[in-house]
Amino acid sequence: MSEKKVSHLPYESSFVPEILNEDHPLRFSCHKGISCFNQCCKQADVMLAPYDVIRLKNHLNMTSEDFLKEYTVPWEMEAKGVVGVKLKTNEDKHCLFMTENGCSVYADRPSACRYYPYGLMGIKHAEAKTDEQAYFRIKEDHCKGFDEIAEDTPQMTIKEYRKAQGVEIYDDMNIDWIRIMLKKKSTGPSIGKPSESSLQMLFMATYDMDRFKRFLQSPNFRKIYDISDEEFERITTNDVERLKFGYRLMLQVLFGEKSIDLIEENVKKRTEERKQIWQARHEAELKAAQLTDPRYDPKIMGDEVLKPENTANTGK
Repeated sequence: MSEKKVSHLPYESSFVPEILNEDHPLRFSCHKGISCFNQCCKQADVMLAPYDVIRLKNHLNMTSEDFLKEYTVPWEMEAKGVVGVKLKTNEDKHCLFMTENGCSVYADRPSACRYYPYGLMGIKHAEAKTDEQAYFRIKEDHCKGFDEIAEDTPQMTIKEYRKAQGVEIYDDMNIDWIRIMLKKKSTGPSIGKPSESSLQMLFMATYDMDRFKRFLQSPNFRKIYDISDEEFERITTNDVERLKFGYRLMLQVLFGEKSIDLIEENVKKRTEERKQIWQARHEAELKAAQLTDPRYDPKIMGDEVLKPENTANTGK
């Protein structure tokens, strides 16, 4: 059997559960009269995908920066430094949006909450060029939704359940984010660990739409990227369009895909202008390496390794 790469929406995990398709039958209900009402919100560990943040911050009439600061906590999604966000909870681990009557942001609740007690995951076979979408059941002892079913609850498929929960638009908007996570995971060491600036840009372009807008409006952006006035207007006035553009930009930044045209003349000019900055940074990194890396210790390698002319010849 070929190796599979799995990305659970909205987080990464090596755990591979029982895989279900959209025709899997279910009969489940969550209602105010159920004995476990609000229990899942009292044990909240909700990872947010990018579109979740857009819906929630707009529901609360907040900027993305203020929403992220007030209602989320960062967490490292995987060992290579990709940072995501979780919903912040109170000291009792209760969701901040929970009330006695249920969710106070129900109309714009996150995709993980809509799917519950199921989840979406992306699967990519090692030899495959495209990913597959599948589903899995989340089994938690406190949940009684399969046992205390309201009488008028029909049996349905996962496909029908997704539609009833309004999760389809969330999947459409988050699928490219999942694919970026899968692509990064499947490429592994071949692309190395992204730079700190690339990781910060990934977070901004997928989670922090208002800060990303200011980035796009900066003078240097349009000098480098060849986009029309019409597209620029679209991505700077609409969060959803900006998120889609952010996915395209990150494919270019992280994987070198030519997803957005560049103005080559300006790219070369900017590269020349920044050479001195890069050189100074390189020299500082080399100096630090000489102090901390035994490979640069003259007692081990000899004085020759530290001579400027040898450093230049080897490209170090």
